[in-house]
Amino acid sequence: MDAQRGQPVVVVTGPTASGKTGLGIRIAARFGGEIVNADSMQVYRYMDIGTAKPTLAERATVPHHLFDIVDPDADYSAGRYGQDARRVAGEIHARGALVVLVGGTGLYIRAFLHGLVSDGGADPEIRERLEREHREAVEADDPERLHRRLSEWDPAAAARIHPNDLRRTIRALEICLQSGRSASGVRSDHAFEDRPYRTLHLAIDPGREALGERIDRRCEQMVEAGLLQEVRRLREAGYGPELRPMQAIGYRHIQPVADGIETLAGALAEMKKDTRRFARRQRTWLRKVPEAVWMDPADEKEILTAVERFVGADGDRTDSLPS
Repeated sequence: MDAQRGQPVVVVTGPTASGKTGLGIRIAARFGGEIVNADSMQVYRYMDIGTAKPTLAERATVPHHLFDIVDPDADYSAGRYGQDARRVAGEIHARGALVVLVGGTGLYIRAFLHGLVSDGGADPEIRERLEREHREAVEADDPERLHRRLSEWDPAAAARIHPNDLRRTIRALEICLQSGRSASGVRSDHAFEDRPYRTLHLAIDPGREALGERIDRRCEQMVEAGLLQEVRRLREAGYGPELRPMQAIGYRHIQPVADGIETLAGALAEMKKDTRRFARRQRTWLRKVPEAVWMDPADEKEILTAVERFVGADGDRTDSLPS
């Protein structure tokens, strides 16, 4: 990582449907950059329509990396992504090109920019025990049992994690059991101090009303483009509805249609509603990023000027750009 210290990275993030993909490509084309994916769903092969993946024509305009790298049944984590993305970034910087990190998965962006907690990794035995206990709790009509335990062991972590987010709840409990300390304490010690890059962190957002219209239009376009057929192909290839990628927005909404128990119109309405909720959560995450520079995608000239200043900087950080 020493070779990459101080190397420039432009982050193009923001809520879903805000226009990140096209803007990232135009920034890369203008400033000699290469795109690195930071969307947790776009790493999966065969999942193109529902993930709003860049088209092959778009990917042909500038180099794209970390798209279509694992199958939908693969266990791909933020930690593994951070390692992969930093390796690719090193190769891009070695070519003298600009890294343009594009996507809306906050944890992936954080893993790349700041690193993640080194906590010994997953413990299959502990995880299986917690998952078994959760299944028993669900059968006993007590699905929030593990989250209540997390509230006792680590109130700060429990306050951050939604009771329905089983994966993060189990991971926080796993860290507690592994280390004998709270997950919050372990993470606080780490403090995400591994910051090798000089970054311009663009948060692209057209505003609530405009974004809502964009989301509705995108959902409709996904259905028109054949999202139902994509889900059916995935199912026929053996990728069942229980897989985590198949439970993502869009895919989980279309599954009942593929099973013949929901109409496409009904699924589309729920898909729009849940996508808007997801966008709100992305905004909430981004508001906690102090270096984020909020920009309206309509102000592209201003955005490109900010990137030009950043790329031409003498090494000073640009986190102080006005937001």
